Amino acid sequence: MAISNELRIAVMPGDGIGDEIMAPCLELLELVRAKVGGFALGYDWVEAGAGLYARTGEALPDAAIRRASDADAILLAAMGLPDVRYPDGREIVPQVDIREILDLYAGVRPVRTFPGMRLPLADERAQHLDLVLVRESTEGLFWGRGKSFVDKDEAHDKMVITRIGTERVCQYAFELAQRRKARGHEGRVTCVDKANVLGSMAFFREVFDGCAGRYKEIAADHCYVDAMALKLIRNPWDNDVLVTENMFGDILSDAGAALMGGMGLAPSADIGDKHAVFQPCHGTAPDIMGTGKANPTAMILSAAMMLDWLGERHNSDKLVEAGDVLDQAVRTAFADGELVPYEMGGAAGLREISGRVKDALKAA
Repeated sequence: MAISNELRIAVMPGDGIGDEIMAPCLELLELVRAKVGGFALGYDWVEAGAGLYARTGEALPDAAIRRASDADAILLAAMGLPDVRYPDGREIVPQVDIREILDLYAGVRPVRTFPGMRLPLADERAQHLDLVLVRESTEGLFWGRGKSFVDKDEAHDKMVITRIGTERVCQYAFELAQRRKARGHEGRVTCVDKANVLGSMAFFREVFDGCAGRYKEIAADHCYVDAMALKLIRNPWDNDVLVTENMFGDILSDAGAALMGGMGLAPSADIGDKHAVFQPCHGTAPDIMGTGKANPTAMILSAAMMLDWLGERHNSDKLVEAGDVLDQAVRTAFADGELVPYEMGGAAGLREISGRVKDALKAA
């Protein structure tokens, strides 16, 4: 089904290498739009981040939130600079504020590899990983952000786990597993927790089990977070969909990025009932800004995830197809093993990687 109206994308380049990786991403979006047809995209540039805070004292103005809220999707590059901080020492991370303000409770972190990538695991199975970590993104230990109690002898941060927060992220994970099972995956959701130590995690597991009972066709199991850290390194191919608390998910998603070869290859989405943000997992990398060494792959793959989400939301097979075409173009670009990003010991940067993806897209 074609989309008659133009879909509006809030573009938030942010800080550091954000502008650098956003530019080729938007160019590729327009190329795939023209190639597939059936939809139109418009872009609304929205400024936010540490650089804005340094100039104005505001990292995420109300006007920026309004414009992002009015968009059909939000495409975000990277925000934050190590030398720009709030008075209490915390880094400027508007992307986390956006998750909370727009209630983006499902942090979706795919871990997907394909032949041609330089990977840390030698096992042939590591070349074909396809699992997803779903991170609850609005509560957990991150709930205490900005609410810490600190004196000269003690510091306390509060972790909050609610029934509604856990239930909705678990439901998202099971429905994702259903869609994946229809495409040939195992159809299993693993609850990653620390229920043997923390009462809040025992509660998380209890809510997970209640949710699992409503999805009889999907297998459900549990794994302590420390054991999952081991499992992701030793046998990651034995996982399908993982669901976990905010902080655990923050840590494990970086382990997942390592399995892919690095943060420059790791896309993500933060999804709620009404809004969604798509962004690479990496940071702003100010140390390589302007050098041409930035890797745009995760940004491009995040845009492909955005197209797929918009396709499902608007019941558009054209948007879903466009997401698949863009994703496949990235796979094709890396397939011969010659495209090796700087952070993986190679000499491919922004121009080389985006150029190879563009050539693959044109030839598709």
